[in-house]
Amino acid sequence: MKKWAFALLFFVTGAMAAPVVHVYGPGGPAPAMKAAAAEYGKKNGVQVVVQAGPTPKWENGARQNADMIYSGSEAMMSDFCKLFGEQIVPETVMPVYLRPAAILVRQGNPRNIQGLADLAGKKVKILVTHGAGQVGMWEDIAGRLGNIATVRAVRENIGFFAPNTGAARQTWLDDRSFDAWLVFNIWGISNPGDGEIVPVEPEYRVYRPMDIALTREGQKNDAAAGFYRFITSEEGRAIFEKYGWMENAATNRR
Repeated sequence: MKKWAFALLFFVTGAMAAPVVHVYGPGGPAPAMKAAAAEYGKKNGVQVVVQAGPTPKWENGARQNADMIYSGSEAMMSDFCKLFGEQIVPETVMPVYLRPAAILVRQGNPRNIQGLADLAGKKVKILVTHGAGQVGMWEDIAGRLGNIATVRAVRENIGFFAPNTGAARQTWLDDRSFDAWLVFNIWGISNPGDGEIVPVEPEYRVYRPMDIALTREGQKNDAAAGFYRFITSEEGRAIFEKYGWMENAATNRR
């Protein structure tokens, strides 16, 4: 057999032998998760495949080969534990990083929106997500000070309740009549061309975490267990921070 054939055989055999980790979860944390997967894979000779988006898009695949499942909130992980009850190992469920709610406005901020008070005090058209990791988030923000008038005012300005953030983003891009999109900061950081991020005032601001969990198959997969640990390592934390995630808002302001 010629040398090039031996080299090809070695390459194919090596590629087939490389450990594979299958990771599934929602679209919000996906940019940071994929960046972490690429770095971990490069350093450890592992292929980490991240499938992200609305749950119906990847549910069947996860049932077949998921090593790890991540969420966009505690409520979402609770739903995943119910949906994938035979697979997820409850003891491995761990909240890892937080991100704050924020307001995305059009480039140049033409309506001069400076915070949640303006979403309640001005006649503006607001886009919110009522699904995935943001179920009830807008009302948590608007009602945080215990004033029903603020909740009423914000609700009156909401023009669309999107079923997930991917759908909300598409609406935001397609319909420029929306002045503000109440969303997590990470969407603006991952998609800087979509608009400008306006922080929600500290007194109204809420944070929601991303959780990770190993499946029973993932618990037996050394590469998956290694990636689970990598996400919370100093190196993993630095990657997530680039995408707007944090461990402690008191020491990491964005």
